[in-house]
Amino acid sequence: MRRADRLFRIVQYLRGRSLTTAQQLAQWLQVSERTIYRDIRDLSITGTPIEGEAGVGYRLRGGMELPPLQFELEEIEALTLGARMVEAWSGPQLGAAAASALAKISTALPKERRAWLDQSRTFVPQFHIPKQLGERFDTLRNAIAKRHPVAFVYADEQRRLTERNVRPLSLYFWGEQWTLGAWCELRNDFRSFRLDRVLRLKVSDDFFRDEVGKQLADFMRAQRQLDASERK
Repeated sequence: MRRADRLFRIVQYLRGRSLTTAQQLAQWLQVSERTIYRDIRDLSITGTPIEGEAGVGYRLRGGMELPPLQFELEEIEALTLGARMVEAWSGPQLGAAAASALAKISTALPKERRAWLDQSRTFVPQFHIPKQLGERFDTLRNAIAKRHPVAFVYADEQRRLTERNVRPLSLYFWGEQWTLGAWCELRNDFRSFRLDRVLRLKVSDDFFRDEVGKQLADFMRAQRQLDASERK
């Protein structure tokens, strides 16, 4: 990637985001953090209103006007494929939102690029997720967003049933199965639950508050530690 293109992309990544770290930018652009720090410095010298600091993150100050975005052909292909994957592999609500977003993107594209989107030949079969599982996905996604505890009966690999009360934290797709990452009150620890083994799902009207050791960041940290130990 040319340096000019990289600098432009840095500005685009910072655009509309509250805070972006050099580590995130380095991962997205596949360069070192040192390169990002140097690019941020050079952008600031040329007058780009970037504020922030190393180790904390960066953002654009308000009031900066940027030209409308122009999608590259591969970016259009990526958006099309991503939307089709969401339509096929998530729940009805999120699938409908993906289709709507793709339609809006299409209307905003120049005519020649709109034709490219319509002619995309990357497809995702839409029989991958059973309807009941998709509805369960939407129910849990809404519970996560609103911080509602959920209760269900869970069947393990031997089909043994246990009643679970959990704090739903996140949903993960592993290529074949969706899993729910949650704090399990029964085990007093984090657990992952396959959605196809969740039975009699009920969402509580109560709310749970963040507690140290029971949050999504703690769950992700525990998962990284587990993965690291398994690789040894």
